[in-house]
Amino acid sequence: MTGTTTDTHPTPAPVEVPTSDGSAHVRVLSGGGPARGTLLLGHGAGGRRDAADVLALTDLTRDGWTVALVDQPWRVAGRRVAGPPAGLDRAWSEVLTHLSEGSAPEAAAASPLLPRPWVYGGRSAGARVACRTSAPGSAAVEGVAAVLCLAFPLHPPGRPERSRAEELALPLQAGLPVLVVNGTRDPMGSPEEIRDAVGPHDGLSLHAVPGTHSPSTHLEDVLAHARSFLATVTSPRPDHRSPTA
Repeated sequence: MTGTTTDTHPTPAPVEVPTSDGSAHVRVLSGGGPARGTLLLGHGAGGRRDAADVLALTDLTRDGWTVALVDQPWRVAGRRVAGPPAGLDRAWSEVLTHLSEGSAPEAAAASPLLPRPWVYGGRSAGARVACRTSAPGSAAVEGVAAVLCLAFPLHPPGRPERSRAEELALPLQAGLPVLVVNGTRDPMGSPEEIRDAVGPHDGLSLHAVPGTHSPSTHLEDVLAHARSFLATVTSPRPDHRSPTA
């Protein structure tokens, strides 16, 4: 299947969320019908504000999923380079705490309460953040049910020895289902490389789509893989719940 998705929803005005690293922005899209849960998506370390594959997933609102697009503080501030991973994880966690049901009343009043279960997700650097913060003991809020990764960067281009397979394995080791959708010619890690690096895991759904690290075609395939994966997501068991950071 080729081409691009159509009729994706226009993104709404952002809600400003304070973090230790400055203001983040959250744009929440929702559709009609019974709520299925919330997919929280982080962006990559460069390029467009919203990559084509991220925007394609906004069509999941048709299935009852709320989609929350999270803009990290460095991007909101207009910087071109992302900060260290620890800062990205901290800002992401603080945003999720703000959006959670356990937020202070004044915080909840400033942003919508998002239906559960929650799925952490992102593309490239955002996928790494989602994996790292989903592990038990690191999650900002209770109730993460799964992780969705677009263009997971297994390693820097041309540097396979600098593998990030341990990050991708974190949610799998915690028993969380993980979806990875990568381009067949991704210089940061093809699906075959990811399969070899991570090894067999019952919870890993790994799919290839034509393209490199930033696929702009075959977006219907990206959406179809996400839709199929999310159809299996249910509320997490109590042993997947982590204490508030």
